[in-house]
Amino acid sequence: MFGKLWKTLKFFLIIGIILICLPHSILPKQSSDIKKADLENYILLNNRESRLTAYKDDDEALKLKLIQLEIINNSRKKYNAGAVKLDILASRVANKMCREAAENSFLGHWNLAGEKPYHRYAFAGGYDHVSENAFGEWSSDNYDISSASISSKMKAGHGTFMAEKPPYDGHKKTITEKSHNFVGIGYHLSGKQFRYYEEFIDRYFEFEDIPSQVEVDQTFHITVKTKGEGFLYYLIVYREDFPKPLTAEQIGRKGSYEDFTDEQYLRMPAWDLAAFRSGSEYKIPLKFSKKRLYYIQIYSDKKEITGPSSVNTMGKTPYSGIVIKVR
Repeated sequence: MFGKLWKTLKFFLIIGIILICLPHSILPKQSSDIKKADLENYILLNNRESRLTAYKDDDEALKLKLIQLEIINNSRKKYNAGAVKLDILASRVANKMCREAAENSFLGHWNLAGEKPYHRYAFAGGYDHVSENAFGEWSSDNYDISSASISSKMKAGHGTFMAEKPPYDGHKKTITEKSHNFVGIGYHLSGKQFRYYEEFIDRYFEFEDIPSQVEVDQTFHITVKTKGEGFLYYLIVYREDFPKPLTAEQIGRKGSYEDFTDEQYLRMPAWDLAAFRSGSEYKIPLKFSKKRLYYIQIYSDKKEITGPSSVNTMGKTPYSGIVIKVR
């Protein structure tokens, strides 16, 4: 019996020695090492971000969001959409919305100030286009607030989006849209309320000289850098009234949101925009005539159009979400 036991022990001892001696390049890469490197990178980004610091994630929250990011990217991969990166500012915008929604017992795409997703992201200092998914649940008893519980609930919320079937699959389409390259992830769990928001970002331009507020009939410029990856195709400026406060009940009745308004204040086609290009940089003059909000969406194309032609934004994603106040 001892001889059989020794043979078994010797077999496992040999296997162990072989594994220890194998080059690390042959062994499977440890996912914990990858996540540690990712976490360290996002901790640096998180500490550098100076906006919305009241909604800054701690290191544990960042860990949970990187786990959730992997789940989101697995969903996108199934639909041939590229991986997205975690966006720190958009995550703070989402955290702020989640906290407000949970503490005031509502779920929706408007906050109590009456602001839509593109308002909230722009007012926080974002210039890119944003698309939002919102999930919430509540209980008669207090929730477990452990990390495991939070992670499980974020996964369940995302799973609810991905389980949608046409024609009621708007959240799923938002997740699997191929143009997205960043995402903000927000959550808030306290008492009997849980909220989870995804803020998908389309970031392809660099912006400079973007004022948050201008005067009526004041001429100013916005600078758009395409980084040599395309040309400006179309610019649309939508005009709208300033947001008005809403009650929790009103928000709950609103449902989905429109990413624009009915009033188009200004349209610039590719050939007009081409006149403002120098290399890969566009310096675009603007002037607004009334005290309102102005929402700027800019589209891109691989080819430059310098003369009047047929243009159509159908099927294209705007690469900006600039909001400027005129008071």
